[in-house]
Amino acid sequence: MSTPPSPPGAGRADGSSVRIGALVPLTRPGWVEAGRHLLAGLELAVGDVNEAGGIAGRPLELVVRDTAADPQRAAAAVDELAGLGVAALAGEYHSVVARAAATRADALGLPYLCSSAVLDALTEQPTDWVARLSPPQSRGWQIYADFLLGAGHRRIAVAAQPSVYWAAGTRILRDCLAPRGGIVIELDMSALSPAAVCDELVDHRATALLLLVGHPDPAVPIVESVRRDQRLAEILIGAPAGQPEFAEWATSLGDDGAGVPFLRYLPERLSPLGARVEKVLRERLGEAPSFVAYEGYDTVAVLADVLRSHGTDRARTAESWPRVAVEGTRGRIQFSRTPGIGVWQWAWPPVQVVDRDPGALDLFRVLHAG
Repeated sequence: MSTPPSPPGAGRADGSSVRIGALVPLTRPGWVEAGRHLLAGLELAVGDVNEAGGIAGRPLELVVRDTAADPQRAAAAVDELAGLGVAALAGEYHSVVARAAATRADALGLPYLCSSAVLDALTEQPTDWVARLSPPQSRGWQIYADFLLGAGHRRIAVAAQPSVYWAAGTRILRDCLAPRGGIVIELDMSALSPAAVCDELVDHRATALLLLVGHPDPAVPIVESVRRDQRLAEILIGAPAGQPEFAEWATSLGDDGAGVPFLRYLPERLSPLGARVEKVLRERLGEAPSFVAYEGYDTVAVLADVLRSHGTDRARTAESWPRVAVEGTRGRIQFSRTPGIGVWQWAWPPVQVVDRDPGALDLFRVLHAG
């Protein structure tokens, strides 16, 4: 596994730098576009830290490893990075991969600040070594269920692939919808073609279809098939996991990709820091930064604050999570213990339900906020 070049001013790996290990999906089958945004945010923050004097005069260095959405590869990377002497771990986008990394970090006594994975059970048992910036799936998907009910949807189909993450999402939706008269109709995408999905939607009289599947395949063919079926002209297509956030969605689907509500973790207005970061990231990425890029930046901002205040001892870093109070790009970041969540959790990141504007695919409409 190779290490991409360090960002400007990050220092050389000669023992003088403070090193943070970064786990990022940079190759398929990982969500490469999400990984690119996450890495851009991480790197920009490292550059900002070093321009401000680093960590007690020592440069901060990012040591990047590509997880490729592979839990075993991620766990091996954690072992390697721990052996390289990193002060802490950062990053990861895929929930199942982050869970493997968190489990290994906990076993090794290596502090890990998870940037962007939402699976509630990030570790099997409570741990002091792991903290998380992104909201747990149970919070975000409950807000999404509230949106669906508010929009009048009671018969909701989920096209799902086999996965711990998708299964957890389905369970959360059912638990939220059932007490209020909603039903969840499960469509097994290991057995159904996109055309068969359309028939199932008609047979079950579903008014909404949620894509609990990978992108681009089978998400794109499913959307194309549903959009072209005149029987389903009124159905809402939704993607709570955020597939439409990235430009690749609009490129793949064009107008068919508009009006598909998804979850993103941004406030109504970015902080002053967030506005500055947005401008720089837009220039670097050549497009509007996603919420994942801000999560990357905030991860390093938090870790840098901890390392400045408490030094690079791993145990002291883990002990400092409850004392964090950092102004991030999306608000003030503090960690606490949350019922049912075994890691230190930012409670709460902003959550929005948004979609791409049918009149301008590069613009987003905020439909609901929680």
